[in-house]
Amino acid sequence: MTAAETETPETPLSAPLDVGFDYTRSVGPVLGRFVNALRERRVMGVRGDDGRVHVPPVEYDPDTARALTDFTDVADEGTVVSWSWVAEPLEGQPLQRPFAWALIRLDGADTCLLHAVDAGSPSKISTGMRVKARWADATVGHIRDIVCFTGVDAPPDDPAPAPPAPPVAEQAEGEPVRTVITPIHLHYLHSASPEESRYLRGLAEGRLLGQRCPACGKVYVPPRGACPTDGVPTTDEVELPDTGIVTTFCIVNVPFLGQRIKPPYVAAYILLDGADIAFLHLVLGCEASEVRMGMRVRAAWKPREEWSTTLENIAHFEPTGEPDAPYESFAHHL
Repeated sequence: MTAAETETPETPLSAPLDVGFDYTRSVGPVLGRFVNALRERRVMGVRGDDGRVHVPPVEYDPDTARALTDFTDVADEGTVVSWSWVAEPLEGQPLQRPFAWALIRLDGADTCLLHAVDAGSPSKISTGMRVKARWADATVGHIRDIVCFTGVDAPPDDPAPAPPAPPVAEQAEGEPVRTVITPIHLHYLHSASPEESRYLRGLAEGRLLGQRCPACGKVYVPPRGACPTDGVPTTDEVELPDTGIVTTFCIVNVPFLGQRIKPPYVAAYILLDGADIAFLHLVLGCEASEVRMGMRVRAAWKPREEWSTTLENIAHFEPTGEPDAPYESFAHHL
């Protein structure tokens, strides 16, 4: 995390964090029928053992647990059962103007579908309201093929701006949809504790600062405001060297979205000399197969002009060439 300095050295640091990834899942035989029907502008449900029609379809009957296979189409019109107004839509939501989230029982269905209703104002939506689906211009086999629902009597000349079409997993033209991709984004402001703020400011100076518990003597880095063992404030600041040992590690062999380093490489827990808690970082500078528990490592710092209030000032750790630490010296830190 990179934290932005504010007014004084004692003011806790804060920084906006943006976490995002494309959630990718296979749909299987049941939801696969549902999303492929959406691509054809149809809504499909499945009939349970008691005769009720579930929309979206479920794989197993909720009462008997029997696998369900009696698929049936339902209407793309229905009734609002309950709703909640969204006055300030968030990024990525179906509409970027005020709308309602609603549970909608489609005609022919016995369960409710959660979706957006473009009603204009909360005074124009109510329980029992009749609504119809507004389909996307280009359907791909995703729940967002239904842009939103509108009142059955709503004029068609004021459509809601459609969000960008969701990304689609690669597939041959005409092939059924087997995978759906849903972008996930989370934006928030993280405020560091006073102890974390001192630690981050120390990193900007090339220093590794921890906190010692006055009761048990354990040194925590990154620091904690209170010792989880004794529950007392960690009042004593300790400066630690940038050397330590590998306690446990894993070799990353699988590529993933946003990966910055070509596999294989090692993510390891590093126990700094004098610390009692290990933290996760990269171990480079040798073959992944050469990394081992007890290996002595040293921080490889980025050029000073690139330093900020972040642990990323350390590009990675690399072997020092010293003899390995005996297992007994770090066994209780695993």
